[in-house]
Amino acid sequence: METETLKLIKQALPAYKSHQIDVTLDLLNDNNTVPFIARYRKEMTGNLDEVEIREIQDEANRISKLQQRKQEVLKQISEQGKLTAKLSAAINAATQMQQVEDLYLPYKQKRRTKATIAKEAGLFPLAQWVLQFNHEPVETVADKYINEKVPDRKSVLAGVHEILAEAIGERAEFRDWIRRYTQRNGVLTSQLKRNGQEQDADQVYQIYYDFQSALKKLSPYQTLAMNRGEKAGVLTVKITVDEPAIEQYLKFQLIGRRKGPAVAIVGAAYQDAYKRFIGPAIERELRRSLTETAQDHAIQVFGNNLYHLLMQAPLKNHVVMGFDPAYRTGCKLAIMDGNGKFLAKQVIYPHKPASAAKRKQAMPEFIDLLNHYQVDMIAIGNGTASRESEQFVAEAIKQTKRDVRYTIVNEAGASVYSASAVARTEFPDFNVEERSAVSIGRRLQDPLAELVKIDPKSVGVGQYQHDVPESSLDEQLDRVVETAVNQVGVDLNRASVELLARISGLTKQTAINIVAYREENGSFTSRPELKKVPRLGPKAYEQSVGFLRIVNGKNVLDNTDIHPESYPVAKRILASLNLNLNQVGTPAVASALENVAVKDLSHRLDVGSATLQDILKSLQRPGRDRRDDMPAPILRTDVLQISDLKPGMKLQGTVRNVVDFGIFVDIGVKQDGLVHISHLSKAYVSSPAAVASVGDIVTVWVLEVDEQRHRIQLTMVAPND
Repeated sequence: METETLKLIKQALPAYKSHQIDVTLDLLNDNNTVPFIARYRKEMTGNLDEVEIREIQDEANRISKLQQRKQEVLKQISEQGKLTAKLSAAINAATQMQQVEDLYLPYKQKRRTKATIAKEAGLFPLAQWVLQFNHEPVETVADKYINEKVPDRKSVLAGVHEILAEAIGERAEFRDWIRRYTQRNGVLTSQLKRNGQEQDADQVYQIYYDFQSALKKLSPYQTLAMNRGEKAGVLTVKITVDEPAIEQYLKFQLIGRRKGPAVAIVGAAYQDAYKRFIGPAIERELRRSLTETAQDHAIQVFGNNLYHLLMQAPLKNHVVMGFDPAYRTGCKLAIMDGNGKFLAKQVIYPHKPASAAKRKQAMPEFIDLLNHYQVDMIAIGNGTASRESEQFVAEAIKQTKRDVRYTIVNEAGASVYSASAVARTEFPDFNVEERSAVSIGRRLQDPLAELVKIDPKSVGVGQYQHDVPESSLDEQLDRVVETAVNQVGVDLNRASVELLARISGLTKQTAINIVAYREENGSFTSRPELKKVPRLGPKAYEQSVGFLRIVNGKNVLDNTDIHPESYPVAKRILASLNLNLNQVGTPAVASALENVAVKDLSHRLDVGSATLQDILKSLQRPGRDRRDDMPAPILRTDVLQISDLKPGMKLQGTVRNVVDFGIFVDIGVKQDGLVHISHLSKAYVSSPAAVASVGDIVTVWVLEVDEQRHRIQLTMVAPND
């Protein structure tokens, strides 16, 4: 029989079938990881992906917290002796935390209020009498309640007012209606604060000096921008709503068509209740809700951008030079072989304020390095002196007789990595800048392997990431990294501790143990050898092994994402086609598997079609890296200046960041150009993320160039369209 919690989860997730929720929660409760469930339990879940599994997981956590809070509230009210059957039913029926808190509000322990003092003075019966709308003069009845604590009629009526105002302010049904009305009809306004312009010398918040928007039309980035301006002392932000309409609702609910002397008293009470209690509380709630929604959206934007950044195509089998530009301290160079192994480092001084002699010496030194190590790709960091360094590299390429290309690499987070314990362990004898050069070069060779060493918040692909709760951001980004690493898989014999620690079922300690075992015993030759690693038990092995690859091992299936539990199925598939393991990876096998009738084979082998299709893909391309299908970075041999740009010019660029109002594109000049959301397509675009992702190669046309402000406006709509 379903528990109440499970019923609520299913009610909240109508898009999922009942058995999908049941199975997913059972698998999660059995300590299966999200990547493992998404990849290897497709038949059980109905082919749910990581996002869908996490949605079920998150909703289950939300409902569990809701149910826990309900029990706490019921217990608190019961201990006061005020829990009725009707109130208990209302609390148990609540589906949102706010509903529970509204119902609990009248019973919540609070500091002594004016209403509390009035009740202590014996005025509660009089307040109840007023709500009966008797025709007897209120003043006459009020005089009967005069005592030492309320020595005159004025004090009595003031006390009754406080009791009524507080009671009205705590009515759950009133708060619910007013909240929903304000959500539908409220307007968020921002105004420049007195002396606010002094706090905004660069006019960052100029657009919000006199701004208003309906709450239901407000964009998440606008919410966060106004919050930031308010915090900086630049803006005054508030919610406005049609208060007379709200007061009319309260009048209808509390007074209706009644007449008599009590009408004025109740009217004054509900007006005061709204102004002092309900209105400010609803404004705080809605501002908080808007902020939380905007923060969640910003976190999703960051996560989506991070995923696409991590999934950029690796540049395999190229000797790469990482070039960390600088002026005074010189440019740091680091050379890595085709596998990312460090070969050499050097510092050159091609820019002022270095002496003329050092600048003259830089070019031949640089060209000698290119030729000696047969460097064919140069990754230039986009920090200080990047553009001058690009000009230097382009000139050097012209003087070499070999095919050498370069690209600008976003070095965000490189300095964070360089000063980290991970970098110190990896390169203990290097200084910080030299480690940065290695990181920049390796980012081009394998973005995923290098970026997992860095705090995800530091990679520079977010929007307002400094305005969101750090714990929530960390949780989301950890999920994104986990998804990316497990979708790609890692080479068991080359992966770093940081990369292995992100694999399903592994921890930082088991990752350290794997590397230690590898260093002591040599390369792994088969997946089952993992079982010999200390503290890597059966569950960790089951969860992780499918995501760990062994290149040139004893079993070709170990270099695929086929789980060992499915090896017998893979062999039966091959046998059904008169093929064997030794032929896996050959054109003959790929051709034979392409033409397999999946439905028929699934029935004959009694294997789920989703699992079967995954196995067939893996057998066709052992060692497959799904990132190989992603767009490769744009490589250049010459420099483009901002002064070269002219309206209408057609260019290719790489998407560096996707935000709510558009995308930023690297077109080969120092500043990224902005394609505003209105210029992404001829058709209406609701979200830039629906059109482009970080790492995409896009064709753009120059709209406008402001050299003085270093701003470039681009469009993805061809001029003739």
